[in-house]
Amino acid sequence: MENLIIIGSGPAGLTAAIYSARANFSPLVIEGLGSGGQLMTTTEVENFPGYKDPILGPDLIENMRIQAQRFGARFETGDIIEVDFNKEPFTLKTEDKTFHSHAIIIATGAAPRRLNIESETRLWGHGVSSCATCDGAFFRGKEVVVVGGGDSALEEAIFLTRFAVKVTVVHRRNQLRASKIMQDRAFSNKKIHFLWDSVIEEILSDGKNIVRGLRVLNLKSNEVFEYPCDGVFLAIGHIPNTKIFENQINMDNGYIIVKEPSTQTNIEGIFAAGDAVDYIYRQAITAAGMGCKAALDVEKYLSEKNI
Repeated sequence: MENLIIIGSGPAGLTAAIYSARANFSPLVIEGLGSGGQLMTTTEVENFPGYKDPILGPDLIENMRIQAQRFGARFETGDIIEVDFNKEPFTLKTEDKTFHSHAIIIATGAAPRRLNIESETRLWGHGVSSCATCDGAFFRGKEVVVVGGGDSALEEAIFLTRFAVKVTVVHRRNQLRASKIMQDRAFSNKKIHFLWDSVIEEILSDGKNIVRGLRVLNLKSNEVFEYPCDGVFLAIGHIPNTKIFENQINMDNGYIIVKEPSTQTNIEGIFAAGDAVDYIYRQAITAAGMGCKAALDVEKYLSEKNI
């Protein structure tokens, strides 16, 4: 029987582990086989407070993990395959173990939708990204591409014009899904260009893991052509890693609903933090902040139950 189980080992889960371990709750962190979250595929992180020099994403995660362990957090590796939140204590199962806990923090994160092409995987973190806020500054004075046609894509494109000399939006249709105000802003920005009715077949590199362009297919003319660029930003949505919790807690399009300003879900004793909740900001630091909130919420909950 555990006092607290934290599901997930990204910035939200590890921050929750640090805070709850310092409160002497000896949390158990169940990290999936792909532990660490999206930072594990991130190269240099420049915008996480406390680091005057860039730090590699995996190194930042490892530092947080060691810090949590120093205060007494414990770690178990395995993917959760079944949960039962119908009664307390709650039950979690991996392929070979069953766990019971008085409280749960869900910090399973989200994953960016991808193009599912080989070159995208090979160049991820080396010119291919899903976060302009995180990586835009690396493309100062360069030409970049944004893939997508919604508000998020245009927000990314507009943000990138602060650094890039040219931003091209690649969209598979001949009109955008974004709101009119976002379209007006994008169309009036002289740095933003558009490739309509087009999809990316391959991201081209120079053999040194540096993006040099795209091979693009025009869906109307079937023309295939190369388009030069120095970076690619995907803005085609995110998929929260919450499928296992369907029919267990309240969600909206896969994102867990919490009773703001707390991190409490609709089930007493179950809390959620990070990108499994947040579909707006999706930053390591905001995930960490929510992890802190969740740990404090759990501390109050368990104290009130005299656990």
